[in-house]
Parts: sequence; structure tokens; C-alpha cells
Amino acid sequence: MAEVALTGVGKVYPDGTRAVTDLNLTIADGEFLVLVGPSGCGKTTALRMVAGLEEISEGRVTIGDRVVNRVPSRDRDIAMVFQSYALYPHLSVRDNIGFGLSLRKMPKAEIRERVERAAGILGLVEHLDRKPRNLSGGQRQRVAMARAIVREPQAFLMDEPLSNLDAKLRVQTRAEIARIQRDLGVTTIYVTHDQTEAMTLGDRVAVMKKGELQQVAPPQELYDRPANLFVAGFIGSPAMNLVQGTLTGDAANPRLEVGGQTLTLPPEVLADRPDLAGYLGRDLVVGVRPEDMEDAGLADAPAGAGQSDPGPGRTLTSTVELVEAMGSDVLVHFAIEAAQVVTEDTRELARDAGTDVREAQRTDLIGRFSPRTRVKVGDPVTISVDTGRLHFFDIDTGASVWGTGAAPSGKDEA
Repeated sequence: MAEVALTGVGKVYPDGTRAVTDLNLTIADGEFLVLVGPSGCGKTTALRMVAGLEEISEGRVTIGDRVVNRVPSRDRDIAMVFQSYALYPHLSVRDNIGFGLSLRKMPKAEIRERVERAAGILGLVEHLDRKPRNLSGGQRQRVAMARAIVREPQAFLMDEPLSNLDAKLRVQTRAEIARIQRDLGVTTIYVTHDQTEAMTLGDRVAVMKKGELQQVAPPQELYDRPANLFVAGFIGSPAMNLVQGTLTGDAANPRLEVGGQTLTLPPEVLADRPDLAGYLGRDLVVGVRPEDMEDAGLADAPAGAGQSDPGPGRTLTSTVELVEAMGSDVLVHFAIEAAQVVTEDTRELARDAGTDVREAQRTDLIGRFSPRTRVKVGDPVTISVDTGRLHFFDIDTGASVWGTGAAPSGKDEA
């Protein structure tokens, strides 16, 4: 096991295309770090530079106490698990797992011991004499992981290893990867575009956009304190609602005007975000998570999140446009007459989702309501908003508004 560090790492291809810019990351010994972002954001390129499969244009990569920029991939003491299983179809599971050890001319007894130990960890013992064609997709991926485990490397590098599996197998295999990494304690860098994988697997998650690191933090911090609009809109499903608003009133009685409606902010909102006072009388971007909105008509909902009488300035009114019953909750779509947020970040988030953003004076929102709600399409609805959990972003820079020393950092601090 070893620490992996990327210092000022960049990648520029011969045609001038820049894939990664000034990437600074330190993955601690035994840590599970996930690189996440939309397609083409540079996460796989960064992983391949650590692996030695891509030449490093700028900066340096160290594994343990060794700079590996010019060290061949085979000599970096890392093991990769790819999106494709890359198994030899003519070899048995046993021989596929032990193939790399055989190339090293390791003693047969030690190969057998390592293979059987890895097979035991991954539940493959009864399949050791089968060929890959006789295995399911999930079993093949476990064989690929076992092949990495037997090498006992300093670090695991995983590139979208679950993307070829169906939804049920992804959940099952995701849990297995988390358990195995925890048991083995091997430094792991895991690349995915799936934020659910990122949030459930990583000790820390690094969000990338257009080759640049946006924020690196533990999953819950990333969710609760996004550094900017891009991170806020990328992390969370459904995504954070973003709407343009105006901060009015004064520091003792701040209010938020959104689409002709007024929300009263608790005093602690400004206390927690000292810089927000500087936005009084100014437009800014307001973010609200779907779970922080509830049907105000529910009698016994928690205070501030759907109570029958949330109090003045804690509700929005609209008309239900779509209801999606999910079983454990209900996604309710509605709109308010407020300017849609159109920035470079929101356009990129929309492209990644396969949609488009057009300037409009109407913004669609999604609330995650209790399954006890009885709202239907076309119904007028009063939505209780937990105003203490709103997020605020500068409309020009997209940066989260907090206060000196309080804002979450987009840089790696490990």
C-alpha cells in the first residue's frame, strides 16, 4: 500500500487538445478516492496517467516515495480493473486470475495459494475451473477484480468497472467492491460518471469539469456544501433546483424574492454565511434540494419541512405539472415565474443530462414529497420550503456564497 500524489498534473495531446489542467490530488495510504464528472471531463485521462498508459505532459505523479512519470506501467506496482473485463476466453478462471503471476515466473505453489485466497474473497472458488463464457457479467467482473487482488499491488485503479452490468448487479457488485477495499486497505482510485457510485463508495470524492478539479471532499460535505454551481447541480438525484432570486430586507430580517413570491430566511442563514450580507439588494442564484421541499398540507410532517402551518414566508405556491410516484417518496414537478439560471455551468450540466437550457422567466422545480401526499396533475399546491437549508451562489462566478474561511475549497487539502 502507498500514498498516490498528483502535483500540477496536466495532459495536452499532440493536436493541442488539453484534457487535464493543473490537477493536484493526494490519495492517502489505504484511502478510496472517486473521480467523478461528466463524459469528457478528464477523469479517465487522469487515471491513465497514474497507470502509465498516458504520457504526463506537465507536473508529476508519485506512488509511495517514487516519482513514476517515466516509469513503465508494468513497473509501477499498480493493478487496473477496466470497464471491459479483458479476460482470456480460452483460459479457466483460475488461469485468468493467476496469469500475471505466471508471467512473473512466480512459484506455482504461491500462485495457487494467492489465486485461491482471492477467489475466496470474491466468492469464486466454485467457478475456478470454468471458462469466462460460462459466467455471468457480474462473475466476470469479479474475476477481473481477483486478477488485480492477487498481485497485491500498492494501489488499485478502477475505470468504470460496473458500467457493463445491469442495475441490480451494479448495486451488488458496488457493495462487494466497498467491502473488499475496506478489508484489504489498498489505496484505490475509482473513476465513474455515476454519482451514486461516487457517493456510496468514496472516502472522498473529487469532482472534475473540463479537465479541472472543482472540489474534493467527503461525500456528505460535497452534498451539503458544494463549492460552486457545477458541483451543486451535478451531485444529487434529482439535481438541486436552481433559480434566480433577489435578497432583500436587512441583516436582521433577510428575505428572498423569487418569481414574485417571498421567502423569509432564518437569522442563522446569514450567521452561517457572513458574505451573504453583501448580496442584500442584489440578484443571486438560489439552490434548493428536492428533499427540502414538501407538501405543506401534510398535517404531521416535521417542522420546517412540510408542516401544516409552516408560517409566513416559508411556502411557495404553484400548480402540479407532473407526479412521479417512487414508492418511498413522490417527485412532484411544478414551476414558478422566476428567471431560469443560465450560466456556463448550467449549460454544461444540461448537456450532460441530454437537455438544453434556454433563457426564460419560468423555472421548473422538483420537490421530493412524502408518499402520503395526494396532489395530482393540475392541482394547485402549496410547497413548504426548509429555508434554513437553501444554498446561495454568485450569479457571475458561480461560486458558493459563504464567508471568509468558511467556503468549501475546490482544492485538495490532503
